[in-house]
Amino acid sequence: MSTITKLSMTIAALALSAGTVPTLAQPTEPVRNIVLVHGAFADGSSWAKVIAILQAKGYNVTAVQNPLTSLADDVAATNRALALQKGPVILVGHSWAGAVITEAGVDPKVAGLVYVAAFAPDADEVIGDLGKNYPPQPTFAAPIVDPQGFMSLSIETMVKHFAWDLSPAEARVVAATQTPIATSAFGAKLSNVAW
Repeated sequence: MSTITKLSMTIAALALSAGTVPTLAQPTEPVRNIVLVHGAFADGSSWAKVIAILQAKGYNVTAVQNPLTSLADDVAATNRALALQKGPVILVGHSWAGAVITEAGVDPKVAGLVYVAAFAPDADEVIGDLGKNYPPQPTFAAPIVDPQGFMSLSIETMVKHFAWDLSPAEARVVAATQTPIATSAFGAKLSNVAW
């Protein structure tokens, strides 16, 4: 079973069980809405394979397009997606988006949070400090930072470290479609903690 299939099944199981286990909100109806939030260097299309699996199971799936300009801007984009949902929502975040869903997850529509290899900072915790107690990641050994302070990754880094579990051809597509993230975003602190 592929990682994507396992992830989709986990998200679907959480959505189905949202009314029977402790969650953020107590939905009065089954959870049929799943909002997916991408991490740094990605865009909403990074969820494409997961979206197809969840839609085939009958879920209403929305992938947020984070601008990656700041935590506040990404939370605002997520809040706009949440506002369009009819009924309770499972909010899913990958990597950087863990911070986004932690902040945005206080929305009353959110019935549960799913963190996929994601940050889960506490209130007043600096996001960029979360990994300081661990060895440096090869993904960030040689980031490309433009004069405006936006960071991206080289094709080689994408293929070898960031999207290593994809075929080289797929990883090069991820590199070509990456969205640079503002380095200042890593200095953000959360004011709301939904978990």
